[in-house]
Amino acid sequence: MNQNFVDFMQDYKNTLVAVAVSGGVDSICLLHWLREIGANVICLHVNHQLRPEADTETEYVKTLCDKLNIPCEIFYWKDDKPESGLEAAARDARYKMMTDFCHEKGIEYLLVAHQSDDQIETFLMNLSRGSGLYGLAAMMPESERNGIKILRPLLNVPRAEIKQYCEDNNIKYFVDSMNSDEHYTRVKIRQNRHLLDEKLGISDNRILLAIQNLGRTREWMDKYINNRIDMVIRSWGALFVDSFLFDEAEEIRLKLLGILIQKIGGDEYLPRLNSLQNALCKLHTDCKFTLGHCTIRRLNNRILIVPEGKKTSFRKRHEKRK
Repeated sequence: MNQNFVDFMQDYKNTLVAVAVSGGVDSICLLHWLREIGANVICLHVNHQLRPEADTETEYVKTLCDKLNIPCEIFYWKDDKPESGLEAAARDARYKMMTDFCHEKGIEYLLVAHQSDDQIETFLMNLSRGSGLYGLAAMMPESERNGIKILRPLLNVPRAEIKQYCEDNNIKYFVDSMNSDEHYTRVKIRQNRHLLDEKLGISDNRILLAIQNLGRTREWMDKYINNRIDMVIRSWGALFVDSFLFDEAEEIRLKLLGILIQKIGGDEYLPRLNSLQNALCKLHTDCKFTLGHCTIRRLNNRILIVPEGKKTSFRKRHEKRK
């Protein structure tokens, strides 16, 4: 068992946690390791009903949990499947079902099995898109989704070690056929990532070190931005002078505006980067426009953000802060 995993779980050893288990090698290994350290855990498995082998995987996860004496909840994605954006829709549906269950049962933490190879692939995918700090810092060990804290205890564990553990212990797992489909950018990166080391001398460890360094900067920015947002957000929206945004560096400026719009509009994700850049350009002069289910208005040196459909009056408001 990996010591990084053991150290990570020390803070949660006496806490009931949920773990997402697909049937793939990463989540199956995570389930066994949680059982081995005596964690108080419940397994959550989502059958998306997209592949013929999905029902077989579901039965295996149920049987394995019975063998390990771990409670197991099975969910089925019965909604109509979109013709485009299927992968993202399936991911959103999966998290929605699992986090809804966690809320219902009073479970604060949901563990997922992203490991260090996933982290490197995410970094390279975001690099190919020209992402900024937040994209290049990749996945965080702890984040939040739908009000539930998402934990990634395998983020410092390589895929090879996980596979070796399962093979050494004769642990069965399934391989998703999508993992070899080169139509997906992640698969192309996975199959060609070795060239970075072989041709350029850029090792996995160096990439992970860069991600960790970027992650520390992101943590500082998150604390700073959250403190700033607390100064202006109210129950009805946000009202502030233009210097609140424009006295900041561009990266912070974009993040401030994005999080305000996300919180006030209630969306799962921040607006896209180009949308935020366009919004900031508009806010240099008096204007009124919508973005992310919000109405944003500037008048003189004041900027108001409210949920779309609400009044955009600048009259003094007396409601307490959130």
